[in-house]
Amino acid sequence: MSSSGELFVVAAPSGAGKTSLVNALVDSDEQLALSVSYTTRPARPGEVDGRHYHFTAPEAFARMVEAGEFLEWANVFGNCYGTHEGTTRAVLDSGRDVILEIDWQGARQVRERFPGCHGIFILPPSLAALRERLGRRGQDSAEVIAGRMEKARAEISHCGEFDFVVVNDDFDAALAELGTIIEACRHGHPPGGPRHEALLAELLENG
Repeated sequence: MSSSGELFVVAAPSGAGKTSLVNALVDSDEQLALSVSYTTRPARPGEVDGRHYHFTAPEAFARMVEAGEFLEWANVFGNCYGTHEGTTRAVLDSGRDVILEIDWQGARQVRERFPGCHGIFILPPSLAALRERLGRRGQDSAEVIAGRMEKARAEISHCGEFDFVVVNDDFDAALAELGTIIEACRHGHPPGGPRHEALLAELLENG
């Protein structure tokens, strides 16, 4: 086992259960640290600076971008989000593993700066199931849900860029599969990933 930690990048379309899976994984694994992103958006009720996000003024964020401090960053609907490279590498150098919860575009940036990372994409069991999950939230109008579904199709098309794909049909089974992938990567024996093309075709067929 390497003396430095492993970097894991997890992405998924909205509604696939990525955040719940990542949080459960971090809670059950003391070796795994969740990266806390920087953002220019205001804190929401209940959010704590430094735990949920590092809430940063737009001017300060821009200076960090200019200085090349981010491993990846993006502007999402007018708000910027970024993963600090120095902090990430410091945790890895301490021997702990780090998990990033970001989108496929951020994952692409991370691979360019950190080619040794492990990419994991979370898929819903079907597009119909994803649409149902988004509707159960009760937060969005039908028009917003339709927009999210269109975006989800585009995001899912990039799952082939990742090393592993986990289908979140049963939460406990998906969590166990994630744990197995991470443990195997730690010991230099990553399991063979599923065929992305077959999973993608099945997902679209079941949509």
